[in-house]
Amino acid sequence: MTDIFSSPASTTGPFLVAALYHFVSVPRFESLREPLQALCDENGVKGTLLLAHEGINGTIAGTDAAIGTLLSFLRAQPEFAGLEHKESRASKMPFVRMKVKLKKEIVTMGVEDIDPNKVVGTYVAAKDWNALISDPDTIVIDTRNDYETAIGVFKGAVDPKTKTFREFPEWVKQNPGLHNKPKIAMYCTGGIRCEKATAFMKEQGFDEVYHLKGGILKYLEEVPAEESLWEGACFVFDERVSVEHGLKEGNHKLCHACRNPITAEEITSPYYEEGVSCSNCYHERSDEDRHRFRERQKQVALAKKRGERHIGS
Repeated sequence: MTDIFSSPASTTGPFLVAALYHFVSVPRFESLREPLQALCDENGVKGTLLLAHEGINGTIAGTDAAIGTLLSFLRAQPEFAGLEHKESRASKMPFVRMKVKLKKEIVTMGVEDIDPNKVVGTYVAAKDWNALISDPDTIVIDTRNDYETAIGVFKGAVDPKTKTFREFPEWVKQNPGLHNKPKIAMYCTGGIRCEKATAFMKEQGFDEVYHLKGGILKYLEEVPAEESLWEGACFVFDERVSVEHGLKEGNHKLCHACRNPITAEEITSPYYEEGVSCSNCYHERSDEDRHRFRERQKQVALAKKRGERHIGS
């Protein structure tokens, strides 16, 4: 069998990946969709940008010049003048297409009137994060979903095992023990979910609420591996699947049947069939599902032979 995990991790790939979000009131957000889509298409930028009344969120990839052009355009808009972003590299284009979407929320919690511009937790820089989460008076909470936490977490963190971010508020309400310690420290991939989560926690009466500025990505970028309290890899929402310390591309692949990250060991499972199933989803799918996925995988393989990229891959 070909070892599909053998390609080296890259920190110097030709594609620049920019992760960004900004909570700010944007009453005119709908009018920004078309010019943003056009600018991305003209410059070969791919990925996803979400626009809502509460701000912008997304991850995009392209050449350094193309990403620079797009970021300059965004920061020229009065609402996004203070926009920050995080950078990493990819050895190949990690997205298939560009989508600029209009949304009710830029990160969907489903709770009305949660506004990080009004109330939010205290930012903690990556260099200070270890001290906070090592404090015995601190409860550390991972605000990501179960398929993300499955491949990496901070040492000692509480994992809510949510399927979607919408489940997080109810999880908090069902866990009164979170009030047992004075400090709550929250983290997520890039910072957006834990920023909104801290706003929710403050509304729920928690006083000392903190969140990791820049998220796991900033921590992995800045904190040396030998000083790290991070265990595993960080799931990312593109075809790199995961990144590790120094933001090197990780060794996980994606099961295209269930969208869960899988390891080299899981590839050897009798339940794994490329594009069809893995040990995470085999027993949750029917034979009819697997037949459908096999047909799709055939089209993916045919497109690859033609030197094309199948959109379903």
